[in-house]
This record gives sequence, structure tokens and C-alpha cells, in this order.
Amino acid sequence: MPDLANQRRLAAALLKCGEGRVWIDPANQEELADAVTRADIRSAIKAGVIRRLAIAGTSRVRARRHAAEVARGRHSGPGSRRGTPFSRVPKKERWMRRIRAQRDLLRELRTTKKIPPAVYREFYRRAKGGMFRSRAHLLVNLRLAGHLPEEKR
Repeated sequence: MPDLANQRRLAAALLKCGEGRVWIDPANQEELADAVTRADIRSAIKAGVIRRLAIAGTSRVRARRHAAEVARGRHSGPGSRRGTPFSRVPKKERWMRRIRAQRDLLRELRTTKKIPPAVYREFYRRAKGGMFRSRAHLLVNLRLAGHLPEEKR
């Protein structure tokens, strides 16, 4: 197997790439040992004995698979968390989720005539003031005030 370091260097200069990207056909290495000028290398490139390899990029397969798993809710345990609970889900967003759920419940109770508009308005204002932790807490308070019948267990 001949030493083709000089041919590789010339080919890299002609192909405008690094020596690592120069591919030399293993079957034609003996004939290429005689190629000493740039013209010889040019003709070898034209013949396809010497080629420039494509740049090897970073594979995104693992990154895409990981992103798909994160979208499904994986990889979110305590070891993966950076930041406080407030920074992960801001206070305002938590408030919006909570108040929307409570207002939806109140609206539903009013439209189905389970509570009168006056009670709806009173509890809407209480919800706005942050009196209830959740929908369940709102329902408990409605039952305690006697506006809804007790739930059967």
C-alpha cells in the first residue's frame, strides 16, 4: 500500500477541502502513487478516482426522539427541573387556569338553573377575590351556603 500523503495534500488543495474529506479509490492506489503533479491529480479527480466526501453533520435523531418524549410529558421529574415552581408555571398562568375553571363552573350552574343569577354574581365576585382554591372548593362553599344539594356518596 503506497504512501499517498502528498497526493492527498494536493487533492485537498484542488478540491478546496481538508485532507480528511479526500476519498481515494482503494482499487486505484497503485496507479495514483505515480501521480506527482497537480495536473495528474486533476485528471484523477475528473476520472472519479479521487473525490470530496460530504460534510458529516450532527445527527438530530436522538434530539427529535427526546423532544417527542418531552412533548408526551416524559423527562419532567425532579432531577430534570431547573428553576422554581413559579418560574416553570408563572403565578399569573396558575391564576388564569384556576379562575377560568371556576368561572366556567359558575356559568354552567347558572345556565342549568342550579343557582339563581344573584348567587352566581355573589360567588363570581368571591372567586374574583381569590376565595376559592379550586372548583371543588367552590362547590363545597356553594353546598355549605345551602345553594346546592348535598352530594350523595
